[in-house]
Amino acid sequence: MQETATERVISPARNIEGSLRLPGDKSISHRCALLGGLAEGVTRLTNFSTGADCTSSLGCVAALGAQVVRKPDGAVEISGTGGQFRPPAEPLDCGNSGSTMRMLSGLLAAQTGSFTLVGDASLSRRPMDRIRKPLDQMGARLDLTEGHAPIRIEGAALSGIDYATPIPSAQVKTAVLFAGMQARGTTIVHETVRTRDHGELALRAFGASLERSKDAVSIAGRQKLHGIEAEVPGDISSAAFFLCAAALFPGSNLIFDALGLNPTRATLLDVLTALGAHIGVLNLEEKHGELVGTVQVNAPPQGMGGTTISGALAAQLIDELPVLAAIAPYTRSGIRIRDAKELRVKESDRIALVAANLRAMGADVEEFEDGLDVPGGQTLHGATIDSGGDHRIAMAFSVAALRAEGESLIRGAEAAAISFPEFFDLLESVAER
Repeated sequence: MQETATERVISPARNIEGSLRLPGDKSISHRCALLGGLAEGVTRLTNFSTGADCTSSLGCVAALGAQVVRKPDGAVEISGTGGQFRPPAEPLDCGNSGSTMRMLSGLLAAQTGSFTLVGDASLSRRPMDRIRKPLDQMGARLDLTEGHAPIRIEGAALSGIDYATPIPSAQVKTAVLFAGMQARGTTIVHETVRTRDHGELALRAFGASLERSKDAVSIAGRQKLHGIEAEVPGDISSAAFFLCAAALFPGSNLIFDALGLNPTRATLLDVLTALGAHIGVLNLEEKHGELVGTVQVNAPPQGMGGTTISGALAAQLIDELPVLAAIAPYTRSGIRIRDAKELRVKESDRIALVAANLRAMGADVEEFEDGLDVPGGQTLHGATIDSGGDHRIAMAFSVAALRAEGESLIRGAEAAAISFPEFFDLLESVAER
């Protein structure tokens, strides 16, 4: 098979071994970039995410009046606007980043002036009404195009609200908290499933105070933010692909240094442990409220078992479900996924693409509106994989291809650069052939 700029050939491996230090966590990088842009003073971030999505967040705060400088050592320095964004003459380009669009909308809702947020074709198909409703209730005006971007925001003096998120979403929760921090009174966000708490931790790191109960977060309004200096921990969502790759090979030994281990994000480690993988966590410490540690993973000699992922677990693992489904044929008992309808409105219809690509590799799979049944004990062959322009699909099936018989061709491989431009080089560095 021939590689091109948009296609990548993955050959089968016989083992996964080595050590990795991954680029900074995307969720943390986004939030620190946005809050650093609004804060007083300078924010200095080392190991900032190298993905295009987080670059979109930096570009937006720069367009709003913050000064953004990438230093020779790779650090990002943001001189904030001291609480007042400047409406730009041009629309704010969020690229492919739903995180940028949703969370920035929360910051802009309380600002003076008019703002327009646009994105690429993929982002312009994704649902945005879920942020419009709470921000409108607070007093801002958001105009959408049939529920999608472009988003036009008329900022206003906001009032705090008591809001229950109808669909578990860390991005929606963060958008409302970002708006509530600038509003009159107190804002409370209730969630039936606890979503990742990077927004809360970042707000605290930048000097805001907020309170967490079992199923709600509250933040007082009219708070000021101050710049911070922080090292962004390695991205556990990026680590997911390598963790799953290591779990496929009984002789594997893979070590991750300085990996983010936030409890609301580390659920994958529990699932892989339940499947039989051996995972050790070393040198655990806390930095700006985030847990960081060294992780070692070894595959079980007898191969992975099987599991069902549904309910709150599906919501917590939403980003990792494609790669878990992609390796499910190699487990002994298979993986069953339910309550994951949200996968259909990501960068692609991830349920449909996972099913189609597994079938292309010769797997049996049953597709449901909210998930998949992938039986275990299957042997897959190399195939041409359609990423659908979705970074997680491209990376998930690169992992599945490591255990297939014969080479696989990943079409749309360049999509991986959106979140993880080093992915293919790092995968080659730990794959033994």
